[in-house]
Amino acid sequence: MSWFPLNRAMGTAGVKCLKITSPSIFSRRILPSTFRAAAPGYVKTRLFSTAEGDSPSPEPVSLATPPKPLPQQARVVVCGGGVVGLSVAYHLAERGWTDVVVLEQGKVTCGTTWHSVGLVSTMKATRTDMAMTRYSADLYKQWEAEGEGVGWKQCGSLNVARTLDRMIHLKRQHAVAKTMGVESQVVTPAEIQDICPVLRVDDLQGGLWIPGDGALTAPDVAMVFSRKAKAKGVQVIEDVGVEKVITENGRVSKVVTSAGNIKCEYFVNSAGLWSRELGKRTDPRRVNVPLHACEHYYLVTKPITGTNPLMPVIRDYDGYVYFREWNGGLLGGGFEPSPKPCFHQGPPDKFEFQLLQEDWDHFQVLLTEILHRVPAMETAEIRQLVNGPESFTPDSRWLLGETAEVANYFVATGMNSSGIAGAGGVGKQVADWIIDGRPSLNMWAYDIRRFIGHHNNKRFLRDRMQESFPATAVLKYPREEYTTGRKLRCSPLHTRQEVAGAVFGETMAYERAMYFKLDDDDSPENEDRRMWTYTKPMWFEAAQEEYWACKERVCLMDMSSFAKFELESASEEVVDFLQKLCSNDIDVDIGTIVHTGMQNKYGGFENDTTIARLDHNHFYMICPATQQSRAWTWLARHMPQDGSVHLRDVTSMFSGINIIGPHAQQLLADVSDISTSRSDFRPMSCKKIDVGSASGVWAMRLTHTGEDGFILYIPSEYALHVYDILMSAGKDYGVRNAGYYALRHLRIENFFAYWGLDLDDRTTPMECGRGYRVKFDKGDFIGKAALEQQRDHGVNKRFVHFQLEDYDVNLDLWPWGGEPIYRNGRNAGLTTTCGFGFALDSMVCLGFVRDFDDKGVEQILKNSNDFVMKDAKYEIDIAGTRFPAKPSIYTPKQNVTYVDPSFIPAPQKV
Repeated sequence: MSWFPLNRAMGTAGVKCLKITSPSIFSRRILPSTFRAAAPGYVKTRLFSTAEGDSPSPEPVSLATPPKPLPQQARVVVCGGGVVGLSVAYHLAERGWTDVVVLEQGKVTCGTTWHSVGLVSTMKATRTDMAMTRYSADLYKQWEAEGEGVGWKQCGSLNVARTLDRMIHLKRQHAVAKTMGVESQVVTPAEIQDICPVLRVDDLQGGLWIPGDGALTAPDVAMVFSRKAKAKGVQVIEDVGVEKVITENGRVSKVVTSAGNIKCEYFVNSAGLWSRELGKRTDPRRVNVPLHACEHYYLVTKPITGTNPLMPVIRDYDGYVYFREWNGGLLGGGFEPSPKPCFHQGPPDKFEFQLLQEDWDHFQVLLTEILHRVPAMETAEIRQLVNGPESFTPDSRWLLGETAEVANYFVATGMNSSGIAGAGGVGKQVADWIIDGRPSLNMWAYDIRRFIGHHNNKRFLRDRMQESFPATAVLKYPREEYTTGRKLRCSPLHTRQEVAGAVFGETMAYERAMYFKLDDDDSPENEDRRMWTYTKPMWFEAAQEEYWACKERVCLMDMSSFAKFELESASEEVVDFLQKLCSNDIDVDIGTIVHTGMQNKYGGFENDTTIARLDHNHFYMICPATQQSRAWTWLARHMPQDGSVHLRDVTSMFSGINIIGPHAQQLLADVSDISTSRSDFRPMSCKKIDVGSASGVWAMRLTHTGEDGFILYIPSEYALHVYDILMSAGKDYGVRNAGYYALRHLRIENFFAYWGLDLDDRTTPMECGRGYRVKFDKGDFIGKAALEQQRDHGVNKRFVHFQLEDYDVNLDLWPWGGEPIYRNGRNAGLTTTCGFGFALDSMVCLGFVRDFDDKGVEQILKNSNDFVMKDAKYEIDIAGTRFPAKPSIYTPKQNVTYVDPSFIPAPQKV
């Protein structure tokens, strides 16, 4: 092998032609011990060009073991012999499900596991992230202590901050970590220097030290998963590729492989780079698995004199880079801001133990930052520049869970270059999901049903990689929007709103106006204010004006992005169907609207919805935009098998205009042919009306904000006409546009919980103050027994409205959700959503309060009202500063004109 000093690579175009010859570093360190035994001291690292039309030629490496016969049937088939797929198989076996077959088209670990750098960090963005990675770390530590030889070394991690905002981010993580018992310490630059003397620290604000973190040899972890799973009866079969997954009646039934067919009940797509292509091979309906491959670089040096074997893992993400000790030298890699997507036409089937062609010019941005943070590396000798492909998802979160398209088809993939850190926790959660019907943690952020078909578009995925790949390192602010893959789903009002100064966000690929610019937003005095920040954002005043217009005049808000469904039957079958799914009573008068949950068997919210009865056999259902896939799946999988109930997704067929405010009633009366008085058009009712020259408009008296008004669901071809009519007629009432930020502040202040942010499938109506919407006397429905148990014996948590005290909205850091709540000095939960309450003139935080014992176990609250309100002092921790908080279990009294009665819960004692 050729060696040369690292500083010679700086600005030297010819360096990219460096030839790496055997023996490779991987023969001694990265490849699993079984592979090293088969080919001791030698493996040729293959390079692969990603240019269009190129294809790999080398044959897969053989382990010289006889092929195993393919079973004709198995309970679960897992596709993918990487660390994640093997973890799923291991955890299924641990739960007693041993009739499991793992299929690997090449050799175990041959995809991306073999070139993993083996970093295991527990400090993540959310509590759920931390719980899964901590489980992984604890499992690997246990195995190392048992002599399994996974290469674990507890060297700790140092996450450093060059900017004040990065330091705030680290302090927010530290605050959450404390509530979970994860040891961490905020450190100064001088303390960073003491912990890791090789680092340059003069440009740092500080950092976070996590002593329990570590590093290991990723392929050896995979081999332990495999060995332990096989010891319990799992079959791991190599050199067998999955060609097709066959379904019957919308469920997995058979897997077609290169060696024959296997009948099965469950299928797990854990195929890594190949997961998207594998999803397309489902017959008759393809499964969408939205991910794309990117090149991922890291550099390995020759041993450097004086390198500490227990040097901590360094993450300097303001410079996009990370480091660890590697065989006496250093390994440095990162997530550059302009990545190189690869395998756009899909990865080749035989890409086994291979790397992509190195590109020193592309690596330059990372190399500069590596040398900046560790100056001693300038004279180090290069061992190898590694370019290994990894798969990334549109939002940089893992893809887990049961798919929307096919029942019993699970995915565990899209690990965004953190497969080894997540593998243990992911394997456990997916195994629990398969066996119990749900994971043991709230996994909505990773649930593959958070996407729709559009997200699997190949061009969209390639474009989105420019943001999702560097998102691992780039600081992502609260509510920050992606900029790629935009203007794809736009309502008919989009152009009008754009001209009016709308600033758009996106959800489920749907463009939504978040707020409308004020006249002075672009003035020089505002040029230093930022859209994305941890403090008061630049849109605050605009949202404030829209808020007060909703309270005092009238606003129009485009609600077209909400998911909308129609359910119909020839007779009363649809009523029976919805009564079974809904916890509220759906058998109401025609023209009545009902807010209801759809509960799972544990009583948790599978769906939070508004249902209007349009006719005796016809219902219209509205859900948050993020539930489009999830709600459809839940409805479709509970449909009567006789086909008597018909379900249609009409999201794109109808546009929605929300008319909010005290003048909404008169404005709608002026442009329609009906009386809108409260006696003639009562709250929570709907009518089919004409607006201007448009007909077939469904008007519903509710606003999802707690304020009076109407939502009009308009056939999309009439939406622009209706909008123009309302804006013209509304001039005398001071009409203006409003965006979703105003809606968010209204609903938070009015104590209205939102699914996906406040509510999830582990939250029940009894816990969030909606027990009054559960009609126990209507007959049986899904989740009834669980809710009766809570009604009679108590709940695990209680939804609470907090107002921060001694808080300055202009100077203090803002809460954005996920902040620890303290009750009498003890951890009692986390906030869910937060926003400034303009009528209350205070910062409002919503969140769930729990009673944890000394071991952190939740206790049953037999009288949750008393527990929350009596003898309790609360604080909310924002990046290490605790603010006193005033609790309430009801909507606080405001000086308002009107509050929608559907948002004021009847008193309940739980």
